[in-house]
Amino acid sequence: MNAKVRIQLSVMMFLQFFVWGSWYGQMSKYLFTQLNATGDQVGSAYAAFSVAMIFAPFFVGMIADRYFAAQKVLGTLNLLGAGLLFYLTQITNADLFFWVMLAYCLSFAPTIALTTSISMRQMANPEKDFPSIRVLGTLAWIIVTNIIGFMGVGDKVTIFQISMISSLVLGLFSFALPNTPPTSTGPTSFTQIIGADAFVLFRNRSFVIFFIASILICIPLSFYYAMANPALTDAGMSNVENKMSLGQASEVIFMLLLPLAFSRLGVKWILVTGLLAWIARFVFFAYGDAGSGEWMFYLAIVLHGVCYDFFFVTGQIYTETKAGEKIKSQAQGLISLATYGVGMFIGSKLAGKVTDMYTVNNVKDWTHIWLIPAGIAVVVLIMFLVAFREDKPSTKEKATVLS
Repeated sequence: MNAKVRIQLSVMMFLQFFVWGSWYGQMSKYLFTQLNATGDQVGSAYAAFSVAMIFAPFFVGMIADRYFAAQKVLGTLNLLGAGLLFYLTQITNADLFFWVMLAYCLSFAPTIALTTSISMRQMANPEKDFPSIRVLGTLAWIIVTNIIGFMGVGDKVTIFQISMISSLVLGLFSFALPNTPPTSTGPTSFTQIIGADAFVLFRNRSFVIFFIASILICIPLSFYYAMANPALTDAGMSNVENKMSLGQASEVIFMLLLPLAFSRLGVKWILVTGLLAWIARFVFFAYGDAGSGEWMFYLAIVLHGVCYDFFFVTGQIYTETKAGEKIKSQAQGLISLATYGVGMFIGSKLAGKVTDMYTVNNVKDWTHIWLIPAGIAVVVLIMFLVAFREDKPSTKEKATVLS
């Protein structure tokens, strides 16, 4: 991969996550403060993203992969998204906000897969080259949330305006990316798109347990994404966006530690460590405060790297080793659809309803709210410890994990 292409792909990945990071973690605070939304309305807004993630594989598989160059689809979707974000900035009704957010997410969700596809298809050795490109996305998320934090606009319409401008820039820039023509020429079936060929993995009892645990742990994950920012703000923590960016920084650190963890712990105990981290972080959120207990908030934020990398990234690697070469893409697609689609949809809706349940006179009882996802994580951990059995990895699987 020559230097020009590397720079183009790096800029693309940076802008992709700059667009996303501008609004995703801050949207709940904006809805609560500017649109006087209920918890259920906030949960529905986040669930819109999950609905879009369910439909995104169909769009990419049936349209983007078959008829148009990927960079042109990426550009068109981002320009459409910029227009929808402009409309979103004009809305003052929380119910209407949901429908426009759903339309926006339907335009945005496919771009996540498209940027990955464009990157990998320009690389001779994706295993070596992709991580250095993808890390620009994490850096973009950290940078944009810090910009928003320093500007003090986490609860302002500015978050969507930043995303809108970034989406417009990415949309125009996409047309200058290296050509990435359609890859599918033959018929593509519904069962292929949803990853039905990967259903053979359900013959393995431990994979079934892992699959169920992955969906269930996305419920606490949704609580974090939807409610952490307003909860920390209500607690009196200052510069919340800046401090929450430590979670993305910890993702990078613990990602680098994963190979060591695989060699020392094995898949089962890495996943268990991730689940324990989920429980701990929600307990810290529940009992921390902006005074003498602020250290609990910091720990809860920094634990994001352990929670995400040690469960979700490890889960992707586990799925890869179990699936084999023929169905590995479908297996990863199936996991993504189940977790970011089904699991986070349930989690987003539940987070909203639980928040309303523990809100009296517009005051939220965050301690009880956070103990709900902590309890769910405890149930998942017990189920996983009792039912999951780690198969002894083959030489080929070890090579896949450690490469």
